[in-house]
Amino acid sequence: MKRCTATAFWVMGAMGAACAMLLAPSVQAGEQAKFAAVTWVFEDAQAGRLPAGWQADKTGEGPGSVWKVVEDATAPAGPHVLAQTSSEGPRPLFNLCVLQNPVLADVALCVSLKAVGGKIDQGGGLVWRYQDRNNYYICRVNPLEANFRLYKVIGGKRIQLASAPASSERRWTTVRVEHRGTHIRCWLDGQLLLESQDDAIGRPGQVGLWTKADAVTHFDNLRIEATE
Repeated sequence: MKRCTATAFWVMGAMGAACAMLLAPSVQAGEQAKFAAVTWVFEDAQAGRLPAGWQADKTGEGPGSVWKVVEDATAPAGPHVLAQTSSEGPRPLFNLCVLQNPVLADVALCVSLKAVGGKIDQGGGLVWRYQDRNNYYICRVNPLEANFRLYKVIGGKRIQLASAPASSERRWTTVRVEHRGTHIRCWLDGQLLLESQDDAIGRPGQVGLWTKADAVTHFDNLRIEATE
């Protein structure tokens, strides 16, 4: 597949023969098989703004969830990254940045991220099957706590599904998730560390990025694949 920049491309059909701009219609449950993959590297996005098709949100109340493209010379796919930049978020706040499209149920996701700062919390991860700000799944890594965890958020309450130890280093790391039916698997830097079964959210949902509280984090090279 041709590498995609922040303007992003849909790849439709099994062979990915046809491409359309991100303005394509939302991929609903019955259309999931038409969607193959998309990759975001943010290089064409304007610094200081959200890329087109992305929306900041939050679970909880208070300041925070300030997302924009910034420059990071250490990023794996070029100097532009999408970042949660606010260090003002209170402890209970979840910072969200969600793509309008695609809307998928069975999905494989992969993102590179780097914890930049945070006294209350650090790091972050992926969101999928996002119904609204209070209902979705999370897989995240936290170098401050030195752990890697899988959660679901139901009615605004975060519930842990699985946990594993992780490095405490603040460096670029890769989080990968596969969710098929009720089966969820999560990798950290290529190692399968988390596995769970859960049926709380079976409907298709949006995909996005997540940090907690004051965690300032850079994200790059996000890949989304339909797995149905």
